[in-house]
Amino acid sequence: MFPELTRDDVFRLETARLWLRWPRQADAAAIVRLAGEKAVAEMTARIPHPLPADEITAFVLKSRQANLEGRELTMAITPRSQPGSLIGIVSIHPDESAGAPHLGYWLGVPYWGEGFATEAARAMVDAFFAYAGGKELTSSARVINPASRRVLEKCGFSATGSGLQPFPARGGLFPVDHFRLERRGWRSFKAWTASGFVPQPRHEEGAAQP
Repeated sequence: MFPELTRDDVFRLETARLWLRWPRQADAAAIVRLAGEKAVAEMTARIPHPLPADEITAFVLKSRQANLEGRELTMAITPRSQPGSLIGIVSIHPDESAGAPHLGYWLGVPYWGEGFATEAARAMVDAFFAYAGGKELTSSARVINPASRRVLEKCGFSATGSGLQPFPARGGLFPVDHFRLERRGWRSFKAWTASGFVPQPRHEEGAAQP
C-alpha cells in the first residue's frame, strides 16, 4: 500500500508544529502513560484499560514491521521542538470490512484542545494520497466523541452513516459514525484550504478508531 519512500525509519512527516516519525521502543513509557488513560482508551477499539506495559513492546515491533513491508503506516506524533517525546499515534492500515484503508489516531489528554490531532491526521492523509497514490480512506469515531468527528471533518472526510462496530478491547459492539474521503474530495479540500498543515482552532480531542 505504501511506497519505498515510507519503508525506512528515517522517513518523517513535518508540519508547522509536529514531527511524525516511526514509533520506537523508547516510546513505550509514554504510550503506556498516555494511551493507558481511560479517557483515551475508551474511545478506541483496540487499546485496553488498564494498558499492560508488556503489550507495548509487541505493538512497536508489529508497527515497525508493517511499516517496513509497506502494509500500513504507523507514526508517532511528536512536537517539532522535541521529536523524542511522543504525544500520540496516527496510522493508516487496511480495513477489509470497509473496502478501503482506515485512518486512526489517539492523542494524550495533556495535548487535547490544541489542534494537534487535526494537524497530524492531515499530514497522514496528504502522505497517503500524495505518496501512496491512494484512492480513498475511511475512518470512524464513537458517537459520544463529537470532538473526533470534528477532526475528521477538518481533514475533508464526509459522514457516510452510523452503525455498530466491534471494539475488542471494550468487549462488545458500540455505535460509531463512519466517514470516507475519496481522492477527488481530497484534491478539492486541499484547493479549498490552500494548505493541509494550517493549525486548527481549539476544542478537538480524543481519538478516531485505530
